[in-house]
Amino acid sequence: MTGLHWGILATGGIAHAFTSDLRTAGLDVTAVGSRSLDSARKFAAAYDIPHAHGSYDDLVADPDVDIVYIATPHPSHVENALLALDHGKHVLVEKPFTLNEAEAAAIREKAAEKSLLAMEAMWTRYLPHMVRIREIIAAGTLGEIRVVAADHTQKISTDPAHRLNDLALGGGALLDLGIYPISFAVDVLGLPEQVSALARISDAGSDAEVATMFVHESGALSTTVSSSRAAGADTAQVVGTEARIEIDRVWYTPTSFRVIASDGTVTEEFTSEIEGRGMQFQALAAERLVADGAISSDVLGIDETVAIMGVLDEVRRQIGVVYPGER
Repeated sequence: MTGLHWGILATGGIAHAFTSDLRTAGLDVTAVGSRSLDSARKFAAAYDIPHAHGSYDDLVADPDVDIVYIATPHPSHVENALLALDHGKHVLVEKPFTLNEAEAAAIREKAAEKSLLAMEAMWTRYLPHMVRIREIIAAGTLGEIRVVAADHTQKISTDPAHRLNDLALGGGALLDLGIYPISFAVDVLGLPEQVSALARISDAGSDAEVATMFVHESGALSTTVSSSRAAGADTAQVVGTEARIEIDRVWYTPTSFRVIASDGTVTEEFTSEIEGRGMQFQALAAERLVADGAISSDVLGIDETVAIMGVLDEVRRQIGVVYPGER
């Protein structure tokens, strides 16, 4: 570890989850910033954080902060990340990285200009079971991979004012939920060469369900289903010519999986045994990258993050979802 001093930008639920895991890992949380000083002070008291700031500007200007975790709603990510980078801070930006590819590219360009790390907080990629899955795939155990399938389905409020239903906040199943299985498919198979998407649009105009089918360079297929209105199995599988991996519920969190040969023999079983929720692994990776002088992750590089946002843009084009300000 580098001994980086973390600053937390925003104090919502995801910020609480991440900061709790930082504390579990023994990392240094130095400051928190909110648009409300009272909210920042309450957050700081909950996690024994020395500095509480009543604005994001004050947080990123704090000389004791080295890296900023961006935990605001999606539409604010680009503004907040650019602000932090302009003040010389590395950034870990909550997923989805931005609303669209153009915003993601702007962060990439600024980080390169400043020689700072810009990294998407796709915490799933850094979990121990995902690390092992990549090792198994790289070893050729599965043979030629033909299919990747994953879903992310939850039953969430139908209230049009709820964040997940509000287009003004980047609401919809795609950016909040679909980003997980789509990023997983890209992790295993690379970026898609063909994209097909269908959706059910809610009365609020946001995507309540989204299904995608991608064709990748190898010819392999990936399918994803995401829903904010119905809870499903939340499992995933990678199917190869020699074996398959079945990832248990909830596949994008610390969980278990099995490697099953074509004849049905289970050749490996893996069970995650970790402390906390598991968000600390991405933070540990960020600290390692900064120590190495890297400005892009070796697990989910900034170029790949930008390209995935481009894939999501194409999905939205096909299903007819446009966010305010994009028109």
